[in-house]
Amino acid sequence: MWMDNHTAQSDFILVGLFSQSQHPALLCVVISGVFLMALCGNAVLIIVIHTDIHLHTPMYYFISQLSLMDMMYITVTVPKMLMDQITGMNRISVSECGIQMFLYLTLVGAEFFLLAAMSYDRYVAICHPLRYPVLLNHKICLLLASGCWFLGSVDGFMLTPITMTFPFCKSREIHHFFCEVPAVLKLSCSDTSLYETLMYLCCVLMLLIPIMVISSSYSFILLTVHRMKSAEGRKKALATCSSHMTVVILFYGAAIYTYMLPSSYHTPEKDMVVSVFYTILTPVLNPLIYSLRNRNVTRALKKTFTVRPIFLETK
Repeated sequence: MWMDNHTAQSDFILVGLFSQSQHPALLCVVISGVFLMALCGNAVLIIVIHTDIHLHTPMYYFISQLSLMDMMYITVTVPKMLMDQITGMNRISVSECGIQMFLYLTLVGAEFFLLAAMSYDRYVAICHPLRYPVLLNHKICLLLASGCWFLGSVDGFMLTPITMTFPFCKSREIHHFFCEVPAVLKLSCSDTSLYETLMYLCCVLMLLIPIMVISSSYSFILLTVHRMKSAEGRKKALATCSSHMTVVILFYGAAIYTYMLPSSYHTPEKDMVVSVFYTILTPVLNPLIYSLRNRNVTRALKKTFTVRPIFLETK
């Protein structure tokens, strides 16, 4: 009994979305539907890119990596939240909280750098089309993708152990639906100001480097497009970039709010709304953006999932 009570007292309590809702059952059904849509949409996109030989290019390789990250990303947070609502148990152990935090930080960091790699891909394709097969061959694409995963894991290994080693002697209630670093730090009874400053600088660096790559890439792209004489060529070049820029604005906008704005701009309610946007809605929107706004993907989807009649030849 003592061990059970001690374990229960050491666990965190996730005060998530459902406690703020007047219709928690309806919200649970909606989030379940969104979760399944995200898994199915990203899985279909990965399958189509893998099976259609016309999509075996660096651009679609990076899109498939983005879909993989989104599938893992939403799986880290949503199933636990839904199970808590169904079972009525909203506790999470310290170790589970640390694992969730590490995976979340790794995937967020990896996606930051992957979006930068995707902008570099568009820069090479538009500004140096003749050298595109050389500058972004299969080996370089693998190195870029591996580098994104590695840098994301560095973010997780840096922030998670330090965050979880702080003493938590205040309320064990995390006013969030998952173990996000700022929400967990609010429970610490020690002075975290220095760590929060260092974390802020780390997050600025994690955001600043990809943003510089993206900004530089699109500056050169716009300059190249401006010099194009063909209106059709300009339209095609901008069309290939529009989907990526939409995803960048959605993802980076929410991340800048969470990790770069001062604490005076934050409230638990606002933080949860923003987190819902980029942890639950963004993984659903990304495959829609890349499929509905991309002719090659749309064509491949129709080709893959169209039922063809089979004629038996008789001799």
